[in-house]
Amino acid sequence: MLSGESLAIAAEVRKSIVRRGGEAAAAERFRSFDTICSATQERQDAVVKMLEDGVDVCVVIGGYNSSNTQHLAALCAQKVRTYYVEDSACLRPDTRTIRHQPVGSHEEASDVDWLPAGALVVGVTAGASTPNNKVGEVIERIFATRGIEVGPTLVKG
Repeated sequence: MLSGESLAIAAEVRKSIVRRGGEAAAAERFRSFDTICSATQERQDAVVKMLEDGVDVCVVIGGYNSSNTQHLAALCAQKVRTYYVEDSACLRPDTRTIRHQPVGSHEEASDVDWLPAGALVVGVTAGASTPNNKVGEVIERIFATRGIEVGPTLVKG
């Protein structure tokens, strides 16, 4: 779950215990521990900020079985067209095709001309366990889809 959702559920459970048995019952019967890893929380916070700043499309990178990456994709998909990819192999600049897993699906889909023409801002994020070099490779392929060659000084891991 997203950290905010988990904390909200815990708060509601505590309120219910207080309503039924008072503060003493809550103190005795309820404990809540925030165990969301800091890297996951930092990425969630960064995605919220990125979306507030404005992007036209998002690419979320990470394993399809990664819960934290799925949640990042879901956050992005609430606001903009989002492509959830495992790695750079999912992007084919030569055919302007992207293979991705739509949010809420367990099957991959392919889209041609997925990157809209004209000036745009592409938001990129990745799950907590996605290596930086994988992120750099995806960014290189996004640029390549537009016919832009990327040197090592432009993309850093």
